[in-house]
Amino acid sequence: MLYFSNTISEEKSSEGVERTSVAFKTLKSEMDEDRVGYYKLPIKSQDLLEDLQTLDISQFSQIVVIGIGGSSLGIKAIDSILESITPDAKEMIFFENSDPLTISENIAKIDKERACFFVISKSGSTIETTSIFKTLIGHFNLELDNAKNIFAITDKDSSLSKFASFHNIKEFNIPLNVGGRFSVLSAVGVAPLYVAGYDVKAILEGGDEFLESFFSGDENHLLQKANYLYTNAKQESINVVFSYADRLNNFTKWYVQLWGESLGKIDKNGNRVGLTPIGIIGSVDQHSFLQLIIEGPKDKNITFINIDNFNNDIKIPDISLYGIEKTDFINHTSFNTLINEQCSATMQSVMESGVSCDKITLDTISEKNIGAMIIYYELLTSLVGTMFQVNTYNQPGVELGKKILYKNLGDK
Repeated sequence: MLYFSNTISEEKSSEGVERTSVAFKTLKSEMDEDRVGYYKLPIKSQDLLEDLQTLDISQFSQIVVIGIGGSSLGIKAIDSILESITPDAKEMIFFENSDPLTISENIAKIDKERACFFVISKSGSTIETTSIFKTLIGHFNLELDNAKNIFAITDKDSSLSKFASFHNIKEFNIPLNVGGRFSVLSAVGVAPLYVAGYDVKAILEGGDEFLESFFSGDENHLLQKANYLYTNAKQESINVVFSYADRLNNFTKWYVQLWGESLGKIDKNGNRVGLTPIGIIGSVDQHSFLQLIIEGPKDKNITFINIDNFNNDIKIPDISLYGIEKTDFINHTSFNTLINEQCSATMQSVMESGVSCDKITLDTISEKNIGAMIIYYELLTSLVGTMFQVNTYNQPGVELGKKILYKNLGDK
């Protein structure tokens, strides 16, 4: 279960009430008219699980994911979080970037006889993905025709789809009305995470429960937060997610892509709009970024995320060290308590310095909580995008960079 606390007061002005009402109705219309597909993924992807259960995956103990951005970040986030509570989870190896050192290091980890390969690209021709896939084919001399250890995840009829069909490779399709960064609960995340041994059904259930709660009118805090972010966008142009758990690091990276690529746009009036996303980790970044938050420009708002119960009882031992006895008061305290007290104290210091903040608490690490967190941030992104009056689901700035890259590399 997720718990929410914030310093954001309910919007009572007629303008604010109208804005949140319009945004809510817009999202409801996007869902009901099936113009935007991520709303229905928690239900539709249940059918995908039935398909996956027919596969013989018993020989695989390594899951190699070849994808970038929306084709990898969400999968990596879920793997990082749930690995600790899934003892039988299989190793996942991610090929994302064009960095030759990382590519070589990852290749060295792969046991060809134990590995299966998921090549993921919505467009089907992402240059980083196809370049790495070619490299793996060449290095491991992978047989393509009727391959049982290669899976393609892409749009129907894309170039990757045609490749998979030509070689009779198992293919999973991404709904055409689901953008890459909103696709983690589609085949993009469901297929590799299922093969890796995660309880994907529970993840989907958590997402569906939060969606139902939101559209039933039981998550009005989300509307208030979206309205606050929009209303104060010029003064507080930086949105910081401060996660108090190492395993949430990849989740914050997923949030950064979702937020930045969806909201950094030119609105219908020709204005450049958006909120700069920053993801940091506590308590580590109390010793770096926090100083800027407390005494730097008041151009930020902060969302703290913490885990109430890590289900780990490791404690600080009753040891007194000469010269640093002043820290003995912490002896016998669990690290679970320590990190959450650090989160609370940091949030209090931020509030006392006059910086806006709110907090999301996961009662524990669970599949349902992760599914709910994914939907929470997708809904929040859609709400703010609607208020900014931008197309939340395209990325023309990214496409421009791709065109220049292709031209510079000699594509005619």
